Amino acid sequence: MNKLIEADLYRYCRNTGFNAFITGLRSPGFHYMYFFRKAVACNRKSLIGLFYRFFVRRYMFKYGFQIPISTSIGPGFYIGHFGTIVINENAKIGKNCNVAHGVTIGQANRGKMRGCPVIGDKVWIGTGAVIVGRVSIKSNVLIAPNSFVNFNVPDNSVVLGNPGKIISKANATEGYINSILN
Repeated sequence: MNKLIEADLYRYCRNTGFNAFITGLRSPGFHYMYFFRKAVACNRKSLIGLFYRFFVRRYMFKYGFQIPISTSIGPGFYIGHFGTIVINENAKIGKNCNVAHGVTIGQANRGKMRGCPVIGDKVWIGTGAVIVGRVSIKSNVLIAPNSFVNFNVPDNSVVLGNPGKIISKANATEGYINSILN
């Protein structure tokens, strides 16, 4: 099994065996990410590549996940809930990140923050959070539900509110990001 898929599966099932794989396919988040990872790994013009891209497109509409195949997403990506998720194709997401429903990770088209976010490792993004612009979200960061982030966030932080407010916390994602494959 591909290492990226294995890391994703472990986040959902705490196991990477065949039974865990079958169980994982029942989860919309893993189901989508499985076909996403396969489509990324295949040649775009090959028959199998077209097959996987067809299913990514189908599940994009079925589950409401708008995550283009060109998006850079590290291993252990976890989609917590079924529902609308919009991630810009130029965003970069690190290892072992959680995204809940209603999240938007988007591009700013003007101003000094023009561009897309770069998100570090072990970042938990709560329901309804919006991250826009050329911002850097470092590692071990918790972005609370309904927060608006258009500024850089340092390591070991919690972001609350709209407009967002940064609170420094050593173990910001402890208890939120679990089941990490070593």
